[in-house]
Amino acid sequence: MRTVALVTLGCSRNEVDSEELAGRLAADGWTLVDDASQAEVALINTCGFIESAKKDSVDALIEAHSLKGNGITKAVVAVGCMAERYGNELAEALPEADAILGFDDYADISQRLQTIMAGGSIEAHTPKDRRSLLPLAPSERQASKPAPITDAAGNLGQGQRVVRKRLNSDPIAPLKIASGCDRRCSFCAIPSFRGSFISRRPTEILDEAKWLVDSGVTELFLVSENTTSYGKDLGDLKVLEKLLPELAAIDGVERIRLSYLQPAEMRPTLLQAMIATEKVVPYFDLSFQHASETLLRRMRRFGDGEKFLHLITQIRALSPEAGIRSNVIVGFPGETEQEFQDLVDFLSEARMDAVGVFGYSDEDKTEALNLADKVDQDVINARVEQLSTLVDELLTQRAEERIGERVRVLVEDADLQEGRAEHQGPEVDGSTTLQSQRKYNVGDYVDAIVSEAAGADLIAIPL
Repeated sequence: MRTVALVTLGCSRNEVDSEELAGRLAADGWTLVDDASQAEVALINTCGFIESAKKDSVDALIEAHSLKGNGITKAVVAVGCMAERYGNELAEALPEADAILGFDDYADISQRLQTIMAGGSIEAHTPKDRRSLLPLAPSERQASKPAPITDAAGNLGQGQRVVRKRLNSDPIAPLKIASGCDRRCSFCAIPSFRGSFISRRPTEILDEAKWLVDSGVTELFLVSENTTSYGKDLGDLKVLEKLLPELAAIDGVERIRLSYLQPAEMRPTLLQAMIATEKVVPYFDLSFQHASETLLRRMRRFGDGEKFLHLITQIRALSPEAGIRSNVIVGFPGETEQEFQDLVDFLSEARMDAVGVFGYSDEDKTEALNLADKVDQDVINARVEQLSTLVDELLTQRAEERIGERVRVLVEDADLQEGRAEHQGPEVDGSTTLQSQRKYNVGDYVDAIVSEAAGADLIAIPL
């Protein structure tokens, strides 16, 4: 019996990757265990997004290496974005890892691990710009798309178009609808190691959604690097508007949630489809990043605070109770006091439900790395602290505005009687706690009235 444990860091897209790796390993006879200390192979799915994420990945690899004296764990293997992004460089810097595997190794992951377990070695790959692997024109990409990975019997997993094994029993699961990104944001390296944007076929997405529902999932969380671009390489940019009703028609689906929407690509038809389609929750994860027009142009992004506020106004005109969240970067090279104030003013007016505040840090192989007028780190830290304090106040105010509002809560913690309302995304947003003598189970949907706000979190009384 060969045992392997998957440790996943980073975003929901990494979570899907881990479950696809798990599916391939299970199909080839590996036994999956939850605890890395009880596995012969600790497979660490790393994150390479920002410095703090990379540090967490390195720490996880070192911690897994420390298990090798327990008589059970024999190998520590790194996969994921950090492994893909740094390859042989990471292998030299981190001898604690027995192998550094890139995305191209995923199709043969079982054979790779068997080689390592047999005492063999696998040379770490030399990183390359993965955007070069697909044609420049989106319309030509589907023809160049690699053939689907099949199991030994030629099936795409479980007799369906799925190569995936769930690693938890949560009632919500991410569903990847596309990969890669065509945007050229000057602060972001993701397109270089994730590749150009390519959509999954609607039939594949629908089949995987049905498989997830059969596995106990009731909320589908659609994920990608840029959800608003879905369909651009399929010849129909509005195909997402057609896909949402088909997902909603699947028996057993209670909620559909979209993530990572680009404000500059939010077309009226998609906005209307999200609001009008039954079971699609009014939740808008909008990647604003900043509000100053001049700074956004240096970021190679579009829009400004006025345009963003107009979009928010449109959303709330159609759905007054919609949840809106975003992330912003503080201290981008050349950020002036006025540009920072533009961001402060925008957030004060936007009244969003969740905002992540990040201080800028240089990233390898990005345009921003070589920009002049870097902001002093002390100034960045001060601005992050100032904005974070303001955001905490604004989110509290927004939560208090929801007192008296009717919400539908998906219970995710039976001990705490805690879950998420429609406007609250998984992990990154606030939560709602139910106050009742009755005890609800994980997976229950409970209609309730918001009675209190506890910071950005809510307390609600079931109807």
